[in-house]
Amino acid sequence: MSKTNNFIFWGLYAIAWIIFVGLSIEAGGLIVNFVFHLYNPELIQNLYQKLDLTQMYKESRFEFFSIYSFILIISILKAVLFYTVITLMHKMNLSKPFSTFVAKKISMISYYSLSIGLLSYIAKQVVENLNDHSFVPANLNQFLADSEGFIFMGAVIHIIAQIFKRGVELQEENDLTV
Repeated sequence: MSKTNNFIFWGLYAIAWIIFVGLSIEAGGLIVNFVFHLYNPELIQNLYQKLDLTQMYKESRFEFFSIYSFILIISILKAVLFYTVITLMHKMNLSKPFSTFVAKKISMISYYSLSIGLLSYIAKQVVENLNDHSFVPANLNQFLADSEGFIFMGAVIHIIAQIFKRGVELQEENDLTV
């Protein structure tokens, strides 16, 4: 591997860490926000992202818990997705990239991406349904990820995972014949 490619790989590794830390902070902030909604809703305006769903909490607790569950699960899954990317990049041997570890991690990344996309799509449909019946804040959509993008990304990464699985089979077969 050339020096330039190695430098780019480690640069991307550092960027993955930065994104992971940011997503972890966002997930943690949303969890704190959720707890304050339950116990001290007056302080919501001073908290992270100012996701104020107190009106929804007063009107319907079921709607509140369902929307907040979607938001929390999606934000936690995004952090887990990037943690998986970090573990893949950390343990991947670039001189022999076709290994069962790499194939499994790439499959996990595709499943996480698909899950985020599908949950985001379902959450958007629920929010659209709630818009007809009750008050939903305008800033709620920023917490629901781009569902189509994640579904597409998950499908492409799943194809890459299948290629890596086949590459692992071929490499193991090649190692046996030598």
